[in-house]
Amino acid sequence: MTTSHTSRAFSIRRYTPELGTWGKLTARDSVVRKLDWMLLLSCLALSLMGSVLVFSATRNRTALNHDDEYFFFLHHLLNTGIGLALAAGTIWLGHRTLRGAIPILYALSVVLALLVLTPLGATINGSRSWLAIPGGFSLQPAEFAKITITLGMAMILASRVDAGDRPHPDHRTVVQALGLAAVPVAVILLMPDLGSVMVLGAVILGVLLASGASNRWILGLVGTGVVGCVAIWQLGLLDDYQIARFAAFANPSLDPAGVGYNTNQARIAIGGGGLTGSGLFHGSQTTGQFVPEQQTDFIFTVAGEELGFLGAGLIIVLLGIVLWRACRIARESTELYGTIAAAGIIAWFAFQSFENIGMTLGIMPVTGLPLPFVSYGGTSMFAVWIAIGLLQSIRVQRPLSASR
Repeated sequence: MTTSHTSRAFSIRRYTPELGTWGKLTARDSVVRKLDWMLLLSCLALSLMGSVLVFSATRNRTALNHDDEYFFFLHHLLNTGIGLALAAGTIWLGHRTLRGAIPILYALSVVLALLVLTPLGATINGSRSWLAIPGGFSLQPAEFAKITITLGMAMILASRVDAGDRPHPDHRTVVQALGLAAVPVAVILLMPDLGSVMVLGAVILGVLLASGASNRWILGLVGTGVVGCVAIWQLGLLDDYQIARFAAFANPSLDPAGVGYNTNQARIAIGGGGLTGSGLFHGSQTTGQFVPEQQTDFIFTVAGEELGFLGAGLIIVLLGIVLWRACRIARESTELYGTIAAAGIIAWFAFQSFENIGMTLGIMPVTGLPLPFVSYGGTSMFAVWIAIGLLQSIRVQRPLSASR
């Protein structure tokens, strides 16, 4: 180890696969310097805002917080800390290293999803999409399926393109990628978890668009989705609570004390916030516990009521920054695999954020999807931070000539 008088940075020998040579690694090339700090800090700000909103939503709910007003607050911070560690581990391993482990990760996610359909599965809010594990904890395998489908499809679609065999995926490659996605989607649909299926549909579309696949596949997939939704409805494959949710979305005045209760109370909470809100911990709807599942699905109503348009708008702006930085990472990636993986994460975050905020405003049906980084929930928090680790890895592992 030597010291340079000009850069004051220590020298480390590093092998560069793109050049097939060993070179000097200085502080300028370090991982920390290459991280997208705007992306990282925006996600961290969302998680910290979420912890305060979760505290406001649960501090008075003794039936949920086990007579400890800080129970959900501390657990949300703990989940955020674990998520950051998972993101750091993902960056350390690298998306290219994980590429070789995708078959194992994919098989594990499918097995976990199948276990939900066994007696180990737990039903929460009408959806049997949780896996009960020892210690009173639960796991939602659909969250991890979002990651494995994104990486698995990216691996298949980019395999021959990155190798230089073809300029874009051929029909056979697209069929293989869709076949890989179809298995976990079918299992999750059996739970049934329509919200996660909708997110996965957006991920699949985003991945195909980024891969350069023929537009016929995009149009065909959209058409198949529409036909599939009609068939599911006509064949009566939806549970009663799911039909009620769609009915309440189509007609908000339908049974306001029953199936339309959640949406109506959410609208009241957000509408009462005005420009600056009623003040943190002073929202009448939040304090009065009128909005169900407010720490998870309807966390945005706390921001709307207590922080007003400005506070709720800040959350949307931060989510917009996350998507903007992710788009930049996708655009600047020098390999199709990284571009496709980033595009899948963008589609995931964008659709899930729009759906969650939209259902609190009454412009989207209630599906039980959490707001990324903000809603309470361990599995969802771990999944989104792993995704951030993947995005950072795609940025960090660019060849030196592409670094900015």
